[in-house]
Amino acid sequence: MNPITEEEVLLLHRYVCEGIADPKRLMLLYYVADQPRNVSELTELLDVPQPTVSHHLRILRERGLVVAERDGTSIFYSLGDPRIVEAIQILRAYVADLMNDRASVVNRA
Repeated sequence: MNPITEEEVLLLHRYVCEGIADPKRLMLLYYVADQPRNVSELTELLDVPQPTVSHHLRILRERGLVVAERDGTSIFYSLGDPRIVEAIQILRAYVADLMNDRASVVNRA
């Protein structure tokens, strides 16, 4: 594995870690990974006010995690790069393993 530079760590933190640092943004990434969606659809799926969804989409868009494409009067959002969901899946697997390990410790006590 190549050594990581401080600049790479800062970029990783700014563009990815800050971008996915909210549960609603993580859910948005999963929703747009399935298919391109507009704000109305995402508002309904997340069950939060439209301004909240727009705020989170702006953060994801600024970091390149989602892209916006206009279709008539609607704007549809999709993943900027499918690898972000693959990376999140790896983190989910890690958390699942961590939770299983902790449950095993509790069950042995």
